[in-house]
Amino acid sequence: MSILEVTNITKKFGGLTANQDVTMNIEKGSITAVIGPNGAGKTTFFNMITGVYQPTSGDIRLEGKSLLGLKPDEVAKRGISRTFQNIRLFGEMSVIENVLVGMHTGLKTNLLGIFLNLPTTKKEELLAEKEAYRLLEHFDLAPFLNEKACNLSYGAQRKLEIARALATKPKLILLDEPAAGMNPAETRELTAIIKNMGQEFNVSVLLIEHDMKLVMEISEHIVVLDHGEKIAEGNPEEIRTNPKVIEAYLGSGAVQTV
Repeated sequence: MSILEVTNITKKFGGLTANQDVTMNIEKGSITAVIGPNGAGKTTFFNMITGVYQPTSGDIRLEGKSLLGLKPDEVAKRGISRTFQNIRLFGEMSVIENVLVGMHTGLKTNLLGIFLNLPTTKKEELLAEKEAYRLLEHFDLAPFLNEKACNLSYGAQRKLEIARALATKPKLILLDEPAAGMNPAETRELTAIIKNMGQEFNVSVLLIEHDMKLVMEISEHIVVLDHGEKIAEGNPEEIRTNPKVIEAYLGSGAVQTV
């Protein structure tokens, strides 16, 4: 069963075509990777799914309902969250405050409730803090809950961004190069986190990643983009041996030597 259906989406910026007729389905509960050389259109593709850009043509459906015309916050309320290639935490806010920010889409509290300090508001805030703490424990970040996010190590900041994205209780989480800048030990820890994410958080995973070892280890399905077009898709073994993929990454001469 598909949770996300992307049908023939194209994105043009003036005379530049960033994505051309890209179609793919993301199965519920799966881990799917989107790979390709630099400039292949991967981040543009993510930006269309999350409402940052609107496709020039085509359709994107979450659980059968179109996302076209929705703004990023509206897409988030539908059940899609994301992380970014460049970490976007609130550096001067505490670790737990960053996670609580991620929960705001699911809270019923309004300004009046906050101003009057209503019992229902206090109860909801307490439950949110407990849930935030549980997430921090899961990512081994609980000892730093009151620390400023900017003071965390790079790997810990990456984990915090994922925790914040999961705080929205998404149906689908998009991870944009989550292993970028990580050392081998941090990457191994991240690999285990993503591999278990579906079972532990009931979420489907779609990721962009350049670390092919990580991609091949955790992905059930891989889609390859090159110059904005889908050139291949399949399981890790099919992608590893696909001549078009080898050529896109290594050049036409590489196909003859593989």
